[in-house]
Amino acid sequence: MLTFRRFANPDVTRAFANLVWLGMERLTQIAVAIAISGMLARYFGPDTFGKWQYANTLLLVLSPITWVCGAEILVPTIVNRPAGQLGTVLGSAFALRIGVSAFALLLTWAGIASGLTDPLVGAMLAGLAMTMLFREPFVGVVNAWLQSMTYSKPQLVTSMATAIVKALLVFALVRVAASPSRFGWLWALESAAIGAVLLFYYIRRHGGKLGWHLDRGLFRHFASAGTVFWLGLIGMYLFLKLDRLMLERAISFADLGRYSAAQQLNENWITLALMLAQTIAPAFVYRVQDAVQLRRNIWRLTALTALLMIGGAAVLDVLAGFIIRRVFGAGYEGAIDIFRWAVWLSVPAGIEAIGNLIVLKYQAKFVLLTKWLLALAVAFAVNLIAIPRLGSYGALVGLAAGYLAATSVNLYYIRFKLRP
Repeated sequence: MLTFRRFANPDVTRAFANLVWLGMERLTQIAVAIAISGMLARYFGPDTFGKWQYANTLLLVLSPITWVCGAEILVPTIVNRPAGQLGTVLGSAFALRIGVSAFALLLTWAGIASGLTDPLVGAMLAGLAMTMLFREPFVGVVNAWLQSMTYSKPQLVTSMATAIVKALLVFALVRVAASPSRFGWLWALESAAIGAVLLFYYIRRHGGKLGWHLDRGLFRHFASAGTVFWLGLIGMYLFLKLDRLMLERAISFADLGRYSAAQQLNENWITLALMLAQTIAPAFVYRVQDAVQLRRNIWRLTALTALLMIGGAAVLDVLAGFIIRRVFGAGYEGAIDIFRWAVWLSVPAGIEAIGNLIVLKYQAKFVLLTKWLLALAVAFAVNLIAIPRLGSYGALVGLAAGYLAATSVNLYYIRFKLRP
């Protein structure tokens, strides 16, 4: 029974407040992302916007390289170690992450310099890639400390504020007709600002001193622990961006821009499914130990998510023309039909997100890795056949096939783990 006493529990209150701030931050990021995309799509035009989206795709494929020693390893280490060792834990994680991030950045710049990308794509990516140097080493490490206290408000508020400032700066650069290659540096500036604010907050909370130290043993532990999860996440992001990577070789950048415009809106819609999964996971999955109750919860959540995604997709399908024209302008008419088909991918994506909660609950890292490698392989094979025949729609078929493959692995694991 829910009572005032339960609400008065400081842990419950802190967790609820953290959840509210998380929801506000996600909605702000979605709104800002749509607003910025609309401005850039109209300013760049389909061809240059396609190159901008492709540069972002390359960044999102490269960024997981920097996710070594993820939160699933770092946060429990902070919680389980004595408070006096906090500086050693964070310092060792920072040393590992800054080294890997610097390597990823130099590798990216070397690829750009060697001409592996279109010149404008490379110029855009050069600025965007700087985010890798700030996100995980600075923002990620301090945020892990905040997560260990169930107090992410400083990071979330900072993220919301910098996102709004970034949108204003994008508007300013559009007004002065800045070169497309300059816009990527705004993302680098944003990540640097968030890192600086969080580092300042940490120092202020610790008597004006940083106090981070490197411990070689802990460094080696962080480098090896969580490697399977890390590889699984890399596989997942490769799968999610494989459509644009393969389409770049098959269609023009203008058509890629229209496809990416539709997919960006769709991905923001799918993010709501992931937010739903993250919101309900603690109460209905992570804290439930009885296998029968857990299995019942999963099937009910799957049905609820499917209904929500089907209802939302139906509404977006009907409003596709209005949304695309309002956000991106008349030059993106070709994105309307793509968007109408793409929104239905939210159904398998939402179902997969619910099934994935069981994989995460039991820390089934090899299942996670196998799942995304299978999804990646299936999507790649389908794309090879479908894209030459169907163009952009073939990439949607590949995504659908990959999601179904990932969902089938989840289903098999659920039946294996929660069998009567």
